[in-house]
Amino acid sequence: MSRRRGNRDPRMRAFQAEVMRREGFPVDPKHPENVKYEVAKELGVPLEEGYNGKLSTESAGRVGGRIGGSMVKELIRMAQEDLAKKNP
Repeated sequence: MSRRRGNRDPRMRAFQAEVMRREGFPVDPKHPENVKYEVAKELGVPLEEGYNGKLSTESAGRVGGRIGGSMVKELIRMAQEDLAKKNP
């Protein structure tokens, strides 16, 4: 089984970094996926680099939901803005 190591598309990495920066997290533009450790720390989730097999799905979901939820909200906002421009 291969493990995902973050998105390699530079546009997606830039998007991730910008969204999380707006959420108030310090983001390394070259490694925006590392913000998950900051989110986990803020939420009190013991996420560590490497294997996290003892982490509950609830805890992992709290971290992922905070990050993914922000990105989904921004994507929806961008799509609505784009539609409004196309259909005045």
